[in-house]
Amino acid sequence: MFPTTALEALAAVGVPGYFDTEEGLLIAHPADVSQERALSGEHVVLTPPDSMVPGWSAIAYEPDGTPDFADITVYDVPEDDITRCAQAVAQWFTDPRPSAGAVLLAALTQYGITSYDDHNGMTYAISMDPAAPAAGIRIRPHLSIGDRNGSVEHVPAAHTGWSLFAHGEDGEPVGDPLFVSGDGGLVDCDADSVAAAEVIADYLNRSAR
Repeated sequence: MFPTTALEALAAVGVPGYFDTEEGLLIAHPADVSQERALSGEHVVLTPPDSMVPGWSAIAYEPDGTPDFADITVYDVPEDDITRCAQAVAQWFTDPRPSAGAVLLAALTQYGITSYDDHNGMTYAISMDPAAPAAGIRIRPHLSIGDRNGSVEHVPAAHTGWSLFAHGEDGEPVGDPLFVSGDGGLVDCDADSVAAAEVIADYLNRSAR
C-alpha cells in the first residue's frame, strides 16, 4: 500500500518515481531523467513512518564526484503526511529551487529591511543600525532569525517555523525570543514569514525612536 500511495502523491505534483523492489526504496527523480538513469544523477529517497520515525522523510542524493553522492535532508517532519512530503520533493526539483529564506527575504523587502546571510545558510542577521557596514554585523547589536530545522535553505514546504532573537553590544543573544513559531511540525512559510517580518519592522521602528 505504501509505495502506491506515495507514488500517487508524487504523480499529483508532477514528480516521477518508482519503487525499487530489490533495495526496498522509493525513488523520486527529475521529470527529464528516465527511471533507468535516476540513480546515476540527483534523486530523492522517500522513507515512510515506522515505529522509530513518526513521519515521512525525504533525503536527496546529489553527485559529489564519481562514485560519491552528497546526502541532503529535503523533508524530515514528525507528521504522517505524504502529500506535504511530495510537495517538498517537487519544490526540491524545481529550477530555480525555492527556499524558505527567499520567502522571508521577500517579506522583509516589503518593509525596506536588508538582512545578511553570513552564517553558512543557517540564519540571517539584521543590523539595528541601517547605516552600519555589513561586515561585523554579528559583533554589534542586531537581530538574528533562523528556522527551527537549522537552515534557511530548506524548501518552503518543509518549513517548521522562524525564531527571532535580539543581540546586544557583544553580539550575544539578549532575553527571550522576540518571535517564535511552530512546535516541530510544519508551518505555512508564506504566512509565517509575513508575521516575522512585521515583528522585525515593529522592533526596528521602536528601537529607532
